[in-house]
Amino acid sequence: MTTEIERASARARLCFALDFPTSDEAAAVARELQGAVGLVKVGLELYVAHGPEVVARMRALGFEVFLDLKLCDIPATVERATAQAARLGARLLTVHALGGAAMLAAAVRAAGTSGTQIVAVTVLTSLDAGDLEALGLPRSPGEQVERLADVAWAAGVRAFVCSPRELARLRARFPEATLIAPGIRLPGDATGAGDQKRVASPAEALAAGADVLVVGRPIRDARDRRAAADAVVDDMALGPRGRA
Repeated sequence: MTTEIERASARARLCFALDFPTSDEAAAVARELQGAVGLVKVGLELYVAHGPEVVARMRALGFEVFLDLKLCDIPATVERATAQAARLGARLLTVHALGGAAMLAAAVRAAGTSGTQIVAVTVLTSLDAGDLEALGLPRSPGEQVERLADVAWAAGVRAFVCSPRELARLRARFPEATLIAPGIRLPGDATGAGDQKRVASPAEALAAGADVLVVGRPIRDARDRRAAADAVVDDMALGPRGRA
């Protein structure tokens, strides 16, 4: 039996991915989920279509925004882009760890004390060992995640995106880091893994050390989205106590 305090803690750590082509569609679904999730993720599709306006719109609805742009360019360009993103008031902003130490440090420097936390993306959940080998990266996904996280941590990054399978490894290595996990699926979820290859249930991800869970299709494609979000929260609340 879970308590309302545990459920409230779980809701605050649940991020819904706004994978919609228009700001109006995203806003309509976000309104459905007010009070059911703590954050919303604005990714490339929505941001390319609507830019800063959609971030402002989600904040006006009372959501904290995870701006998932996976910035990866020369340090000066990323530094300037990060400064612009920080002015939007996003709580989280992704950069790709493959951009290297100088780029990562530039992003951290640009975010400064704005309240926007830089999050390093390590290895996409759509990639497995075979994909990495084809790219000329002979390490396993876990080894590659750890290697990139080491580089990012040394550059001042204190938050990471990784699949649920790498959570325990990063939690042990970086006890104070903020760990964000996509690839979340409820047991028996009919939506399947899609193009994500390294997935886990909400409770499993929290047990492995996640701080924030990103959920898209299982909520977005449900007939009753609020009920789907509640089901994720229920599963989260069954996980380990005390990591609020």
